[in-house]
Amino acid sequence: MQDLRISLVQGDTRWHDPAGNREHYAALLAPLAGQTDLVVLPETFTSGFSNEAIDKAEGMDGPTVAWISEQAARLGAAVTGSAQLRTPEGVFNRLLFATPDGGLQYYDKRHLFRYANEHERYAAGRDRLTVEWKGWRINPQVCYDLRFPVFCRNRYDVERAGQLDFDLQLFVANWPSARAYAWRTLLRARAIENLCFVAAVNRVGVDGNGLHYAGDSAVIDFLGQPQLEIREREQVTTSTISAAALAEHRVRFPAMLDADAFQLGAVNAAR
Repeated sequence: MQDLRISLVQGDTRWHDPAGNREHYAALLAPLAGQTDLVVLPETFTSGFSNEAIDKAEGMDGPTVAWISEQAARLGAAVTGSAQLRTPEGVFNRLLFATPDGGLQYYDKRHLFRYANEHERYAAGRDRLTVEWKGWRINPQVCYDLRFPVFCRNRYDVERAGQLDFDLQLFVANWPSARAYAWRTLLRARAIENLCFVAAVNRVGVDGNGLHYAGDSAVIDFLGQPQLEIREREQVTTSTISAAALAEHRVRFPAMLDADAFQLGAVNAAR
């Protein structure tokens, strides 16, 4: 495992404008070619967080999936972010993880935001995802998932060569500024309790529902200390996380050896 360069793309997503957002974010990503290993976009980066966007949800053979794969190939980096995507099982808030070799994996948001009635229109994901990239094991999550520490928990398996589930946890979000303190606090808690780095991207600006977003995207180390924070403006910033520092911390403070063993169960998809 080598050091990993992570680029946070804290953008002002256009409301219900997939083509405009693809063009906008492509321009923000362009200078990153050859300069990063992992690019993180916000949640629902093609539309903003909207129940009404379900009517224009694309399929997996649509332009957004093709676009994110094209961006990964052009940048020579993994690119991730979520969009509303339609399948035979329903429309999911689906995080895509594209790699420059043409690989594509996805995670469907498990915890749907009841406060905004997301659960009434979208389908819920069943399973957690861990991807491997550049020697790092990465667990991507979407927005409201941040509030559920059991689902986010980094499990330790002695039988699996004494390995933790992941080294880096990602969160992509549309998290309004009214709850910004919870966002900042929970990100730090996830990093500390999971003995991992956390990289989180939130959007900025005001959406079509009049909600304001303050950003507060960050890269946080295993002690809960931010090594990068972005305040309230559109910005693309890159930070490098240290594989050696993480390994040393886990040796020095092996809290995973005292953790409770458990399994994560599946849930039925909601409609």
